[in-house]
This record gives sequence, C-alpha cells and structure tokens, in this order.
Amino acid sequence: MRSIHVIGGGLAGSEAAFQAAEAGCHVVLHEMRPHTATDAHQGDGLAELVCSNSLRSDDAMNNAVGLLHEEMRRAGSLILRSADTVRLPAGGALAVDRQAFSHAVTEALRRHPRVEIRREQITRLPPEDWGSTIIATGPLTAPSLAAAITEVTGESALSFFDAIAPIVYHDSINFEIAWMQSRYDKGDGADYINCPLSEDEYRRFVAALLAGEKTEFKEWEASTPYFEGCLPIEVMAARGADTLRFGPMKPVGLCDPRHGRRPFAVVQLRQDNALGTLWNMVGFQTKLRHSEQTRIFRMIPGLENASFARLGGLHRNTFINSPALLDESLRLKQRPLLRFAGQITGVEGYVESAAIGLLAGRFAAAEQMGRALVSPPPTTALGALLRHITLNADAKSFQPMNVNFGLFPDLEAGRSKSRARKPELSARALADLDRWLAAEGAAC
Repeated sequence: MRSIHVIGGGLAGSEAAFQAAEAGCHVVLHEMRPHTATDAHQGDGLAELVCSNSLRSDDAMNNAVGLLHEEMRRAGSLILRSADTVRLPAGGALAVDRQAFSHAVTEALRRHPRVEIRREQITRLPPEDWGSTIIATGPLTAPSLAAAITEVTGESALSFFDAIAPIVYHDSINFEIAWMQSRYDKGDGADYINCPLSEDEYRRFVAALLAGEKTEFKEWEASTPYFEGCLPIEVMAARGADTLRFGPMKPVGLCDPRHGRRPFAVVQLRQDNALGTLWNMVGFQTKLRHSEQTRIFRMIPGLENASFARLGGLHRNTFINSPALLDESLRLKQRPLLRFAGQITGVEGYVESAAIGLLAGRFAAAEQMGRALVSPPPTTALGALLRHITLNADAKSFQPMNVNFGLFPDLEAGRSKSRARKPELSARALADLDRWLAAEGAAC
C-alpha cells in the first residue's frame, strides 16, 4: 500500500495525518519549518497556534463550535485530545497553553508508528506517483505552491488578512485597577482580567487608535479584504464611536469592584499559558506599528505599565474557491488524487480547520483501503461544515466561514423557532454522528 502524503503540519495537516494513520495507512507529513520560516510562526512545532490560544466555546449544546468540539472528541481527534490535556481556565471557552499544545501534537505524531515527518518545503504540486495527497498548507501557503494550484485549477486564489492579538506579562498589570471576573461569572467566575475605562478614557483611547500610525500595506495586500470575524481593532473603531464598546470592549456582565458599577467599556485579557504569566488582549488584533501599540495600549487603565511578550500583527490568508473546485470528499475535481484541508478550503478558525483535516484524513484512508467514502450527515457540525464549503456556498461570492447553526438543516416544522432550537439541533447532531461513527466502524 502506498503512503498518503500530507503537505503542511498545522492543525489541519496534523489532524489529517493522525486520522489516516489511525485508520491503518502509512503517512508522510511534510512540514517546511524550521528550514523555511513564515511571517507568523515563532517555533518549529506542529499545530502551532499563531493567533489566539482559544478554541472558542466548549458548550456542546448551545454553541456550534462547542458542538464541533464534542463531535471531534467522539471521532478521536488528536487536536481535541491534545487541547483537553493542556487546557487553561477560560470560562466557557476551551483555551490552551499554546506551547504545551503544540508539543503534545508533535510528540503524538513523532511517536506514531505509521507517521513519517519530513522537514522540507513542497514548492509545487506533487507528482502523480505520490498517489493520494492532502494539501493543508493553511493561510501562509508558499507563493510557488499557490501559483501551481492556480495554474491547475484555472481559479484565482482569494486572500484576506488574519490578525494576531498582543500578549501581556501578568506581572506588569496593575491590579489596583484591573480585576478578575468572567462575564456573568461564567466558568470559574474569574477567568479573565478586566481593565475598565470611563467614558472619557474610552473616547481618548478610540481617538488614539484612529490616529495611530499603521504598518504600510505591501503592494500585494492593497486590495485584500479583511475577514469580518477577525477585524483589526482600529478597523472596528473606524466604523463608529461606540463600535468597540458594543464589540470586544463591551462591559456587560461585569462589575468593577472598586465602586460596584458596570464600567463604560472594558478590555479583557485571557490566560495564554499554563503558568499564568502571559495574557492575551481579547479582540485586539491590530495593524498598528509596534511603537504605537505600546504607546496606545498603555492608555488602558491597568495596562499603564504593561510589558508585552508579543505585539499584534497581521498576515495574509489564502484560500481556494472550494464550492467550484472540490467534490464532496474534498478532492480537487481536476486532479482527484489531491485533497485539500484546513483554512485553505475556506473554513475559518482553528477548530474548523482541524475538523476538515479530520475528514480529509478519514476520506483518504478509506479510499486507500478500498472502503466506501461516507460523509457525516449534514445534520452534524462536521457534515454541515463540509457541505457548506463543497456544495451549499455560492461559488461566486464564497468567503471564509466559521461553523454556525445557520449551516444546519432546519428541525421539523413547528420547532425551528423554539427557544430550545440550539439544544435540539445539538442533540440531533450527536445522535446522527454516533450512528455515522458506528457505521464507519462496522465497515472497517
């Protein structure tokens, strides 16, 4: 049996390699780091988290991404298993120690008897004699490989900016002003650091954001649109004076213990490592110059002496027009031996990327072993996300998408507008997923 090749060692590629190997196939995982660096990565570990350390909500019954977490756990996901092992307190969210997370994924694949890791850059589409190949090169696909994909598909790759939030050292935060609390005391009740702003402080801060010097766009970035789910803080501020305090700086569910009232606006920081020494500024991705970030973010009460372990930044994300190019098992229609997985398919988010990697690995293994390819039901989070990028999205206006309940088929008539709609959708999804997994197991 020939090997399955996976190009890219991010979340999607790591998950795809693991799933194919667990199914009994030999896998060659190609990762260009550390020999070739990127603008966003800092280390050479697999599945490195380059933006937030949060995999978002872990509520399986009321949130679509939480449901996707649970489905992936039941499907034996390496990414979710590793995340659960190194999770940090974050209210109802699943946040991880990013270095420990990457190490856990890397070691699991390094020690797997059917996985071979090759540290090399793949600059063109693989030759036919490679056989089944999964391209999971993510948002920073090498220009030469992107050009080769464009050449074979005849479709232009689309791009948008993905953003990185700053990280602050815990011991530089002023806790005479800042305090620990989760909104509405969810989770452990004190999972976030909160920095309050009065109306005057908020107005001055927004004015500084708008006036702050930004990094110049490169020529290839000039016409690249932002993804709505990851807008730079200054871009949101430019949309209106109160946009931020109804967005990432909303104060609802919080009470300043100094006077017992809700602040006018608040900046939240979320724990970024297991030691609790690093905290990231939630929603504060930015294209401000580094010197401007230091100056402006120190205007926030509680951060006046902040020391930054990492400042914010932006990088380009490239994705293909999946509804036009891929079949229902993620194969490239023009070259069926090639599959795509992760953000390059037009899903957005860590978990969504890993989920498509999970499916690509399973599909490739089933095909290699002569088994029928059976997609997860569209009523599941996995199935809904897959069908969106391969069937349901409009190819003419295709844009990156997070998993959400709007992608799921409706409940039967009379129940779709019930207050219990989300739990009902989730219960249906998990029941259908279990039947799909049982059928898959029987076919092995």
